Amino acid sequence: MAAETASRLTQAARACLLAEGYANLSTRRVADHAGVPLSQIHYHFGGKQGLVLALLAAENEKLVARQDAMYAGDTPLSARYDQACDFLDDDLASGYVRVLQEMIAAGWSDSAVAEQIIALLRAWIDVLRRVLSEAERDLGGLGPFSAEDVALLVGMAFLGGESVLLLGDDHWSTAVRRALRRVGDLIRLAERS
Repeated sequence: MAAETASRLTQAARACLLAEGYANLSTRRVADHAGVPLSQIHYHFGGKQGLVLALLAAENEKLVARQDAMYAGDTPLSARYDQACDFLDDDLASGYVRVLQEMIAAGWSDSAVAEQIIALLRAWIDVLRRVLSEAERDLGGLGPFSAEDVALLVGMAFLGGESVLLLGDDHWSTAVRRALRRVGDLIRLAERS
């Protein structure tokens, strides 16, 4: 029963967060949406911040596992990277990117939130670092960059791109998607040599 209540609360928080943003998120509205007393939020999560961080951590864990599984495949790296670009659209549609960006913004003024968000982001960079170590080995080096350097650059390109995509400008959205996909073209060139 407790796990079911916690799950109902995180799903209600997700719906409310997507509709209202973190700054306007009301724990009372979340509890009403979940059909449980407000006290259950405090009992299960300690408050609004804990609730949203639990939601984000659960979503992040699933998506990092998805990336790990996809990159563990034996298709060419360029095809796996293209799939990662496709996943970006899925993650935008699911609301994950919005929740992540809302919590990054909350972390700017709350060091406890920042610490947890950084840990979540490190999980993504760790996946990329493993993939780039493979690329470095298979493709013969990454020029002056280490696998970690390129992992950070790719990760930050996606993170910044997500911020721009959330703003909803068609021109910038098209440019961001095109630029991210061109990295796949660069990988294909390296695979051919």
